Formats: sequence, structure tokens, C-alpha cells
Amino acid sequence: MLARVCQVARERGLVPSVMTFEPHPREYFATLNQRPELAPTRVSGLRDKLAALARYGVSQVVVERFNARLAEMSANAFIENLLVQGLQTKWLLVGEDFRFGHKRSGDIDLLREAGMRHGFEVQTLADVTDQQGHRISSSEVRTALAVGDLDRARHLLGHPFHISGHVIHGQKLGRTLGYPTMNLRVAERCAARSGIYVVQVYGLADQPLPAVASLGVRPTVEDRGRVLLESHLLNDTLNAYGKLVRVEFLHKLRDEEKFPDLPSLTAAIAEDARNARAYFAVHGL
Repeated sequence: MLARVCQVARERGLVPSVMTFEPHPREYFATLNQRPELAPTRVSGLRDKLAALARYGVSQVVVERFNARLAEMSANAFIENLLVQGLQTKWLLVGEDFRFGHKRSGDIDLLREAGMRHGFEVQTLADVTDQQGHRISSSEVRTALAVGDLDRARHLLGHPFHISGHVIHGQKLGRTLGYPTMNLRVAERCAARSGIYVVQVYGLADQPLPAVASLGVRPTVEDRGRVLLESHLLNDTLNAYGKLVRVEFLHKLRDEEKFPDLPSLTAAIAEDARNARAYFAVHGL
């Protein structure tokens, strides 16, 4: 879809643009109806989403706040206010099942009728499938990440799953245990399954650095339920506070566990580090 948008933009001298919503409309309605379990998990945070769009050649991203105003906006107002007046749209590409406006009242036919009046062309893109004929979708990616199937997630995404962010200060417990970590905040409802992973870290050196990481709520040492990504560099000790890094997930070692005491936790971390080193000994960076 992005390749097609960028191609047409080059041919017609237009600006390749993407409109996205924050939060996800399903997340908004789940919160509104007090049904948080219905909110979709997040495959990527806004920073990673914008970076990915830039890599694929998109020049302009409109992040539209999905709130009551937008939820109640009629389909015709959506076209008039956002597409015509806001973006001055000349060519529009949407999925074949695209719906918009209050109670999803707008469809492709309405878009095409409006395009004839306002001078923009509408095209649709059919479902994209893999070599086995399976539909590639965000739901499939979420399912793969929820069960820790990183190979499947990589296949669907076209690249390894990753989380980026600025390194923050933590409780320094890892340093006390002999395994200092870099801590990243994780977006709420992260799609990835909590657990211990082999990862590589970008942003601290010319090459990615091998590491082992814990994604989860740290049940052995706190009970606040806040999800954190803690990465321990296997071969380096660096002052990374405040730096923007990208942690790329390569292999899942085990699920997150709650240990009875800190010595048990330390022994488990040591075993995880050994297993991560064994992974890199075989696969490299």
C-alpha cells in the first residue's frame, strides 16, 4: 500500500501522505464502554510507526486525535473537513473494507461519489496474502506476538519486531545483582508476550549490540503492574541514560516468572545470559 502511494505521488507530483488515528478507534470505544479487554494490543508505539512510514518514503503523516468529535462526525463531514479541506486530497488509496464516519456509515461508493465532485481519485487495495495464501493483517501480527512466535511476526511484518525509546532510570536492582540493565517504557497494551528474549540493541554503537531482555511487570521485585523493557548488554557496560535506542527481538527464551527470592532470580538471569550468548554464538548478530 505504501509503495503504491509513493509511486503515484512521484508520477503526479504529489506529497505521499498517510492519515492515522491516535488512539486506535477500537481502543477509544472500548474505553468509552468500560470494556478495556476489547481494546486492541499495540504492535508499535507512535514513534516506531512514524519512523517506519518515513523509511517507506512517506513525507507527511497526519495523526488525527480520535475523540468524541471524530467518533460523531458524519461520513460527509469526514470527507469535507479532513480529506478535502484538510489534506486537499487528489488521489486516495484505501483497503476494500474501509469504512468511516459516525457508526461506520461511509463506504467506498460514497468516497468515489465525493471524489467526482471534489476532484480526487479513489482506488482500493485488495487483501495482501503470503505465499501460503494467508491474509497479512495487524490481527495476525498481534496473535503471533501474543504467543511469542517471533519468526511468524517477522514474516508478517517484513522485519523483526522492535521497541524503541529513551533509556530511563530504574531502581538499579540489576546493577546490584551484577546484571545492569537499560530500561525503556513500553506502550500500554503492548502486543508482545511478557517474557525473556534474546535481543540486539541499536543506537549505542556503529553496530547492534547483543543483549538479553526482560519484557514484563517484574513480579519478583514489585507489584505495580507497569510493563517495562529491561535489556542487559552481554559484552558492554555503557552509560545509556537519555539515549534513544531500538531493541530488536530475535528469539524468545522463556515466559516471565515470579521467583521466591533474589538469589533464585539472579540464578535465572545468569542462565538467560548464558542462553543468549549461545544463541549469538550460533546465529551471530
